[in-house]
Amino acid sequence: MNEWKKTLLGAVIVLGAGTALASDFKPCADAATHPALAGSLCALEQVAADHASPASTPTMTLFVRKFPASGRARGQAWLIAGGPGESGASLYGLLARFRHSFPGFDLIVPDHRGTGFSSRMCPQEEAATSPGGSALAGAEWGSCFAYLNANPVMARQFSLTNAAHDLKLLLERTPHVGKTYVYGVSYGTQLVLRSVAIGTPKIDALVLDSLVPLQDDESADLSRRSSVADAVGREVLARCDASRACHARMGEPVEQIYRRLLARADKEPALVAGVPGKNLKRFFGSLLDFPFAAGQIPSMIKALDEGDTTPVATVLEEVSQQVATLGDFPQSPSSMPLVIAISGAENNLQPQRSAQDIAQEEENLLFASSLPGLLVGKPFPFYERDAWFGRLPARLPPTLVIQGTRDAKTPYHAAQRHIAALRKAGPVELFSVEDGAHFALWPATGCASNAVRRFVLGDAQQARCITVKSAD
Repeated sequence: MNEWKKTLLGAVIVLGAGTALASDFKPCADAATHPALAGSLCALEQVAADHASPASTPTMTLFVRKFPASGRARGQAWLIAGGPGESGASLYGLLARFRHSFPGFDLIVPDHRGTGFSSRMCPQEEAATSPGGSALAGAEWGSCFAYLNANPVMARQFSLTNAAHDLKLLLERTPHVGKTYVYGVSYGTQLVLRSVAIGTPKIDALVLDSLVPLQDDESADLSRRSSVADAVGREVLARCDASRACHARMGEPVEQIYRRLLARADKEPALVAGVPGKNLKRFFGSLLDFPFAAGQIPSMIKALDEGDTTPVATVLEEVSQQVATLGDFPQSPSSMPLVIAISGAENNLQPQRSAQDIAQEEENLLFASSLPGLLVGKPFPFYERDAWFGRLPARLPPTLVIQGTRDAKTPYHAAQRHIAALRKAGPVELFSVEDGAHFALWPATGCASNAVRRFVLGDAQQARCITVKSAD
């Protein structure tokens, strides 16, 4: 066992020696293993496996990490990761960004049930100390799914509503000094809003980064992710055509070049040898999450059509560098069982679709996503939607929504519809990041981070900012 895994195992053993309250934070055993974790405090909280029948079910363990403010804290900001399937570790690398956004606040980062160091759906296969680490690898896929099929009651306990009750209990059981903010990103916005709908107290304000669509929004649920990406991608191409400089570099409409490239790629595999997955539609669709990379899509298309793979390699290196800012922790990999469970149960409005249906859809698109393919079938038992499906909070604290206008995952127009519905329950501000993509707080432009800071400090707020343009 390598030293990193030994340290992690020691951390889990130390934290597991008794049932700690979320308020009973102790120095994390792994705090010295990574600069981002320095000074962090950890706690474990026991919660009911099923909050609908807490007395008759076993407990699950929630892992919570706290990054104390320097000096006396003015309050606490809870940072809720997205996914579903992402642990709090997906936010550790952005600690400086969150410190700027929530100045003087303790930062508290829980791992959702099913992620990180919290109870996992497949405890053996998803253990950080397993051969594949916390991600499923090789034969672990089969044994994990076999385990879930053999334990359907347990599998169904990893629901959005149970996770929302978890957050509610963590907030109730943690002493509050000063104001309490809750920040959620992507799926985290859905989890936060359901927790508020259930009746989570002690929240002074919300910050929702990349707000998900309403659950009954049939134009933007997860099964439409490829069509959403396609609309945003076509906008990128259209902007190039509308730009005199970009159009001059292309020499002809970008879509015309792209369709020619797609046709050639089927017959000339060398053209896509350097493209991850060898699928141009999904590759360019994934780049829409990175504004600087999205702006280079027209140039990459033209270069590939001319047999030049250098621009693709350059952009891939830049993307790798940005991804690296999130950090690489043993619990960083997303929990794919949880992704499949919650996505399939909560956010798929076309459960009858087949792999053939998805392939046929992609035939007519220029940009695509791999996510719809994960929604096909049920590899293990899903939980049933409950009475909280689609319900909005009756009361909402002051809320700031940060949304990129070119978000290819949680689309801007769908966020606007969701905001309109939420405003019936409380005040909601929208801060638009022009040409911004998914996870608006991630890019190091300072745009969204400054907007959150102004909201927290009560300063005058502007309505939008401009980041990277799609083409010039």
